[in-house]
Amino acid sequence: MARVSQEHLDARRRQILEGAARCFARNGFHATSMQDVLKEADLSAGAVYRYFSGKDELITAIVKGVLAEVRAAFEEITRQSPPPPPDVLVGEVLARALGRWETLSADGEATFPRLIMQVWAEAARNPELAGVVDEVYGVVTTAWIRVVEAYQDAGMMRADIPAEHVARTMVATVQGFIAQQSLLGPAPVEVLQDGLRALMSMAGPQPGA
Repeated sequence: MARVSQEHLDARRRQILEGAARCFARNGFHATSMQDVLKEADLSAGAVYRYFSGKDELITAIVKGVLAEVRAAFEEITRQSPPPPPDVLVGEVLARALGRWETLSADGEATFPRLIMQVWAEAARNPELAGVVDEVYGVVTTAWIRVVEAYQDAGMMRADIPAEHVARTMVATVQGFIAQQSLLGPAPVEVLQDGLRALMSMAGPQPGA
């Protein structure tokens, strides 16, 4: 019997995860059955169970994959010295994440934002997922702190505000935009970038205004 290549195994695993991700984004973790996943991935039960023991293992694998992609994109972009300004940095990271997952949807569903919302909800009751989310949040926040410190050192940002406070605010801004995408429908990343750019341009009241 011919051996199955690692490339084939990786492609099949990816096919299963992408099918499951679409189901979870569409119907939520708990309303999705393994039968739904089999149908979406167009595979037999034997093919799927060869890679994953059940839905919980699928959920964990998808969550780790999604958050790892966000983390990798952010870390890659923040290697620049000095880093790009916040509007550019946030836009590039979100564009990569949204673009990667929206290619999985043939009907314009907001797969990535809906999936992230499901992750946040599930993390509130699943300690294993909560640990994964906390780890990635910590890594991203730490990376943002380094970015803010680089801005401050370069004279691009006022230095009297704690870097951690700015970092948490930027993380919250991205989380809010993802929530809006999920609840209100897709919006271009440029919307967030324009908003950040406008806030960054604020100055004190002009004399006589």
